[in-house]
Amino acid sequence: MSQADITANSTSENFAELLDQSFQEMASIEGSVVSGTVLSIEKDMILIDVGLKSEGRVSIREFGNSEDDIQINPGDIVEVYIERLEDINGHAVLSREKAKREESWINLEKALEEQKRVNGVIFGKVKGGFTVDLEGATAFLPGSQVDIRPIKDLGALMGTPQPFQILKMDRRRGNIVVSRRAVLEDSRAEAKSELVANLQEGQVLQGIVKNITDYGAFVDLGGVDGLLHVTDISWKRINHPSEALQMGESVQVKVIKFNDETQRISLGIKQLTEDPWLKVIDRFPVGSKMNGVVTNITDYGSFVELEDGIEGLVHVSEMSWTKKNVHPGKIVSTSEKVEVIVLEIDVSKRRISLGIKQCIENPWKSYKDNNKTGITIEGEIRNITEFGLFIGLSDDIDGLVHLSDLSWDGNGDELIKGFTKGDTIKAKILDIDVDKERISLGIKQLTEDLASSEIDNIRKGSTVTCTIAVISDNGLDVTVGDNIKGFIKKSDLARERNDQRTDRYGVGDKVDATVTNIDKKQRKINLSIKAREIEEEKKAMAEFGSSDSGASLGDILGAALAKKDKISKE
Repeated sequence: MSQADITANSTSENFAELLDQSFQEMASIEGSVVSGTVLSIEKDMILIDVGLKSEGRVSIREFGNSEDDIQINPGDIVEVYIERLEDINGHAVLSREKAKREESWINLEKALEEQKRVNGVIFGKVKGGFTVDLEGATAFLPGSQVDIRPIKDLGALMGTPQPFQILKMDRRRGNIVVSRRAVLEDSRAEAKSELVANLQEGQVLQGIVKNITDYGAFVDLGGVDGLLHVTDISWKRINHPSEALQMGESVQVKVIKFNDETQRISLGIKQLTEDPWLKVIDRFPVGSKMNGVVTNITDYGSFVELEDGIEGLVHVSEMSWTKKNVHPGKIVSTSEKVEVIVLEIDVSKRRISLGIKQCIENPWKSYKDNNKTGITIEGEIRNITEFGLFIGLSDDIDGLVHLSDLSWDGNGDELIKGFTKGDTIKAKILDIDVDKERISLGIKQLTEDLASSEIDNIRKGSTVTCTIAVISDNGLDVTVGDNIKGFIKKSDLARERNDQRTDRYGVGDKVDATVTNIDKKQRKINLSIKAREIEEEKKAMAEFGSSDSGASLGDILGAALAKKDKISKE
């Protein structure tokens, strides 16, 4: 073989190797991102030279949605993704979007490795979460990773660039999972450290209502929670924090107390405004008439709000002149507007005593002004109790006839049974007590008390003639004169024990007895035959002799009786 043939063969082999190497290199760039030069911009395509044997074409839509978005000119260098070296027309198939996606994946993988945050935009909602655009790469944001606390309205987050933390990536499957919550928690930790380091009592902060309980609300101050007690929410009465606060609400609070050791923070909202009690005496002087709203009703009265933060108590005794032993809820109702009078103010205890009944005329005083004691009235029996009768004197006022004022004679417990509710009766006004809101009436006072005048003529120790009315085992019920009642105990029936027998007497018999006791209030007297006999014996002994003279008691009594008979005959 000649030298020329050898040289030709060698050149041919080298060319084949180079050509094969070239083909291998060209094949290896499929699926990779390369730089290309923009050759021209046609109607819907952009021609780009990427160093291949033919230029590639990219849809103009991959560079923007409108002419204003497309910022590219011939000669610009752009990154493109080579999908295929040639299509059916011999052109390289390029993609700007895939190039951006590949570039994003590389950057995202680096960020995941270095645990760096990445920026993205939430642009769609899918099952279980949301889709996020991470500069060309689509990521999944689980619903649980959106925020630290549930968010009702995600509208403000959609389409807004914000940082995310990559949780995991699977390039083969094209999956990326990100978290917005992780970024917020890191920010909270940083903010908490800074907040606690600079926290001071008296500071005014902005927070979010995180939780509401019966005793208050927990407010998130940005990484650390503070307690807003129900009593520190408002100067006005609040029964439950939910009346003034809502979950997720943004509130301005003041740091009332901060314990650096326990990290406990006490907050207040009402402390941001002036204490209305500081000027309460000037605003609501005692005796002034005010308008208010009933805010709460209890067994012992009702609370009336005079203005925001200022409430007073209308005790049940100050609600009505005439409605006694009635629950306040039957006199006023919640949210009702009422007129009240300021009765008393205790600023130290933050208490105001109010009255409703004082705003109207006192019917007890009015009745006393128009009626005098001693006059006779007529009214309906409205109620019968164990201690007397209540007689209606007006629409609101009753008078009481006590048992003891039913009759001059007889037992009140028995007499009251003769009255019926609804009957109309007459009575005399005995007393009108405005302060005690009480009117005393009497029925027996309508007639003269004959027994009282008769009993005034009887003296203790005097001897009177009695008529036996009732005989019992204990003694004798008797009458003295026409109206006085008396009683002789069995032991007082005779001086001698053998003669102390009730069977010696009969109803209607008349006996002489000595008055031993007078009860003018009950208009009764106690008498004793025994005492009369002893008294007569003493007189006889003094007049006719003594036991020392030798005369017997029988002789003396006989002489005394004989003298008595002689005098009576004369």
